[in-house]
Amino acid sequence: MKKRKKKKTHVPFRLNMLFFIVFVLFSVLVLRLGVVQIVYGDDYKREIERTEDVTVNNPVPRGKMIDSTGKIVVDNVPQNAITYTNNGVDQEEMLLVAERLSKLIEKDDKKVTERDKKDFWILKHQKKAEKKVSEKERKQLQEKYKDEEYDKKVYRLILDRITEKDLSELSKADMEVLAIYREFTSGYKFTPQIVKNKDVTPEEFAVVSENLSLLPGVDTTTDWERFYTYEDTLRSVLGGVTTSDKGLPAEEIDNYLSKGYSRNDRVGTSYLEKQYEDVLHGQKAKVKNVTDKAGNIVSTEMISEGQRGKDLILTVDMDLQRAVEQIIEEELWTARKYPGTGLLDRAYVVLMDPNTGEIKALAGKRIVRNQETGKTEMQDDALGTFTTTYNVGSAVKGATILTGYQTGAISPGTPFYDAPLIIAGTKPKKSWKNFGSINDVNALKVSSNVYMFHTAIKIGGGRYIPGGSLPLKKEGFDIIRQHFAQFGLGVRTGIDLPNEQIGAKGTDTTPGLMLDLAIGQYDTYSTLQMAQYVSTIANGGSRMEPHMVKEIREPQMDNELGPIVQEIQPKVLNRLDLESGWIERVQLGFRKVMGESGGTAYGFFGNAPYYPAGKTGTAQAFYDGPLTNYRMSPVMNLSLVGYAPTNNPEIAMAVIVPWAYTGGTDNRSNLKIGRRVMDTYFDIKAARAAGGTTADEAANGESETEKKNEE
Repeated sequence: MKKRKKKKTHVPFRLNMLFFIVFVLFSVLVLRLGVVQIVYGDDYKREIERTEDVTVNNPVPRGKMIDSTGKIVVDNVPQNAITYTNNGVDQEEMLLVAERLSKLIEKDDKKVTERDKKDFWILKHQKKAEKKVSEKERKQLQEKYKDEEYDKKVYRLILDRITEKDLSELSKADMEVLAIYREFTSGYKFTPQIVKNKDVTPEEFAVVSENLSLLPGVDTTTDWERFYTYEDTLRSVLGGVTTSDKGLPAEEIDNYLSKGYSRNDRVGTSYLEKQYEDVLHGQKAKVKNVTDKAGNIVSTEMISEGQRGKDLILTVDMDLQRAVEQIIEEELWTARKYPGTGLLDRAYVVLMDPNTGEIKALAGKRIVRNQETGKTEMQDDALGTFTTTYNVGSAVKGATILTGYQTGAISPGTPFYDAPLIIAGTKPKKSWKNFGSINDVNALKVSSNVYMFHTAIKIGGGRYIPGGSLPLKKEGFDIIRQHFAQFGLGVRTGIDLPNEQIGAKGTDTTPGLMLDLAIGQYDTYSTLQMAQYVSTIANGGSRMEPHMVKEIREPQMDNELGPIVQEIQPKVLNRLDLESGWIERVQLGFRKVMGESGGTAYGFFGNAPYYPAGKTGTAQAFYDGPLTNYRMSPVMNLSLVGYAPTNNPEIAMAVIVPWAYTGGTDNRSNLKIGRRVMDTYFDIKAARAAGGTTADEAANGESETEKKNEE
């Protein structure tokens, strides 16, 4: 029988081939893993362990403001605060923490907006929110928009379709969570954001501190709030600071961000707080957060603990400032009892060291009607000393006499005959009485208008002929104004405060108005300009730059003053170009005004023991105040400038009482305020020299000067 040939199978071969291929692949994989681990292992390890350094700046308290005698004027009051730092978590995690925190603290929802509610409703009701936009609408939007733009369009449709009924689903508890969640999301990543710093109770602070482990990102700390020791005293000039809620002002946010500020930083918004922002803001604490690739904080390192802002030592004496404000208030209320004072509502005083430019008091008060109660009340208006200007009258005549000397219009001792000037086409221009022949010094003493008129005519290149016309060169206006500017009249004084007004210059060049300019009844000036002007005369011809800050000092933890960083040195803006004896003539005239019988201020200052000198002013003006129905009504402005002691001036003063009366009896409030202010200055000085503390008594009670006069 024939054997059948056995058929050879190919299965073992194929199986072996498969094993071989698997072996090769496995060998390649092992080789590849070896290369990765041995050759590139360190590189991949570093990539996995790669971290990022994120530096965060934490705000510090602002610097203090301290008056010239060492009293704290502006300080920081510590207050408990609860903060949240977003360490890179998502919305759901933040919402969970907000819900937990809402059960531990009370948080009002006053700042929650309509948009906040809608966003929160969407977060809480995602499925219902999605149904607000149909599939058909989504497809149509997808055809027009891509990616993020598409998402924005859908979200906008959802927002627009959320109804009041939908929002009513948010409970009171939801609103509290929303208020907290809103604070969580308003800050930067890794930057602490204040959740609550007002009225945090000890119980809230304690219970949150105890549960921090359940509240990732939440912390308890100490925040600060600006505190003004003297309440409304000088408050407007000290300025304001933004709240932690507001942060950087929107209109200046780019400027501040470029300087390293955070959006929720508190900054000065006005006057001294803003003017010295760079000094007061301080050096922020710097913390370096080390994060892994996923954004989780791995470690935290303190780079710099930061430093509270530097302190400002002010030139102002707050005892004197308060006393002056009280005097203004009392005299304003008293003056309002006189006939014809219905438009009188304000008064201003500036006290300045004529040798250094240091402002010792910057006081203004205004009577306003409370819109809620309908009653009149007194408000601080210290800003009005340099932001409002008025016709001041004869107080500028010292500048007119010196302008006459400098231009050659008159010489020391030049006489003029004081009688009404009769100029064609105008009313007679005259002094308050006819003085006959009078020289420069006595013209100041009795406040002769006619003497100043003749001086202005000479400056303008004219010649007075009774009954004739009075052709004057228009350049005369510029000449007078340029010389007045040497004293600070009609120009910026240079004070270290913003928004200073220089005053209004009349544009009509009718010749008669040049005469009015010479007696202070054409252009307008501020109280601060008047103080700089009289200081220039007091010190012998140097126009000093006024300033509110005396020193900048390093902050100290205790109540001691820190080392001086910068001392503001007296700055001479310009010196009058005068010949020997010229300014002494004006000083003599000013001394006669207050110290010699017949002087316009002698009745008030004749017995003053500190030997004052000065000049009074009464200007015929027009009302331009808040009562629109009385705009352009004729009024009388009262002013006074002075300094003391005559031979060695240490204090210069300017007083302006606008719209003091309309007809009726002159209430002389400028002189009453001026005498009491000068008395108070010297009484406070004497009390301190004697080791007493009678600054308040000097304002409230009878002054030492008055007692001496009675004796």
